[in-house]
Amino acid sequence: MSHLADDIREKVQNHPCYSEEAHHYFARMHVAVAPACNIQCHYCNRKYDCSNESRPGVVSELLTPEEAVMKTKAVAATIPQMTVLGIAGPGDPLANPERTFSTFRMLSEQAPDIKLCVSTNGLALPEAVDELAKHNIDHVTITINCVDPEVGEKIYPWIYWNNKRIRGRKAAKILIEQQQKGLEMLTARGILVKVNSVMIPGVNDEHLKEVSRIVKQKGAFLHNVMPLIAEAEHGTFYGVMGQRGPEPEELQVLQDACAGDMNMMRHCRQCRADAVGLLGEDRGEEFTLDKIAEMNIDYNAAMVTRKAVHEGIIEELNEKQAKRDRLAAVSIPEPKDIIDPKYRPALMAVATSGGGLINQHFGHATEFLIYEASPSGVRFISHRKVDQYCIGGDTCGEKESALSGSIRALKGCEAVLCSKIGYEPWSLLEDAGIVPNGEHAMEPIEEAVLAVYKEMIAAGKLEEAAPAEAVQQVSVG
Repeated sequence: MSHLADDIREKVQNHPCYSEEAHHYFARMHVAVAPACNIQCHYCNRKYDCSNESRPGVVSELLTPEEAVMKTKAVAATIPQMTVLGIAGPGDPLANPERTFSTFRMLSEQAPDIKLCVSTNGLALPEAVDELAKHNIDHVTITINCVDPEVGEKIYPWIYWNNKRIRGRKAAKILIEQQQKGLEMLTARGILVKVNSVMIPGVNDEHLKEVSRIVKQKGAFLHNVMPLIAEAEHGTFYGVMGQRGPEPEELQVLQDACAGDMNMMRHCRQCRADAVGLLGEDRGEEFTLDKIAEMNIDYNAAMVTRKAVHEGIIEELNEKQAKRDRLAAVSIPEPKDIIDPKYRPALMAVATSGGGLINQHFGHATEFLIYEASPSGVRFISHRKVDQYCIGGDTCGEKESALSGSIRALKGCEAVLCSKIGYEPWSLLEDAGIVPNGEHAMEPIEEAVLAVYKEMIAAGKLEEAAPAEAVQQVSVG
């Protein structure tokens, strides 16, 4: 985040959704107080009592505003790294304004140290901007999948607008106009806006480059291009009709094409509307209403603890940033820190349980973070979800299936870095052309990825890049 203005950096440095670095350290939660929605999307199917799906629009319990506040305080007292409370559904928060703003009002009074966020489709956004600003909500996410009604009518069958159901291209046109108007109003007030876009192959994939250009022009801070979730078992229109989701390689190409000098979010987990914990984990089952009722919470004491934990994390992040700044200020890099630009990039998977470290056993991972190492440095690319391989008990068949799935999910990666790994997965990974590596346990991720990249070059395992892929020689020490 070193390229950001100080005021913006201060707003996002502890926000796990707006800062790639923060998501290793800080937790978030969503409260499901907004069941109604004012549009229909072909990729959405809301479920209100579901605990076995991880995607937007799914919740285990619908909450009243009072229950949401009680749950938020319980989570914040139990997980001191929690910094952000968001309302993201399971419908649209601004289609449920009384429930949404009642929740925000109570939280502002009872838990003033928690950052408040909202995620919306944007149809009702312009009318809600004043109320959002009144509650000091300085982070808003808008889902914008198109800026052309011809594309939009393939995504949205209808909207509910001014007490009428409107369909087709006319509906898409109204939605787009409201989204753009709301975006402009928010940025004019200094509210940070993240734009979410769902990549739907053959529908809006190429068009999203234009979406990115326009939302950036109108002041959006961050663009999150997400893959379509289209498994038929979820019961969405796209799923039932066989619309495929993008391959990881397709998503990366589109994200890179949209990036330019626009901040691109790549660490999104497409969370449930009641998600709790660090990105990539869900601790919601620990905080059901019946369990919360049994907790004895002193929130004032919890705030003191949270403040100390947050300050410690920020201090660590600031020290890391200062170190990067010092390294960047060195005009002449040491020869050992220079990688010949002739070598091609390599993808590596990382097993981590947070803290920016390689600190997870391969068999315990439910997702892998994907990094690209190249002569110009290391960058985060995406995450890939997997079923946990090592779950104990008499589950050999399930373990074999999960292991095969994990290896398939790591397609395109040349190494996997973890704290430990067993003999069986080690052998199968090698057979698949993926080198397992447990030599960098508890090391910072980017430093370890770079070290492995250098080891691969030294061992002659990386051929030279094609001329068009060659990059300029820079320091990556």
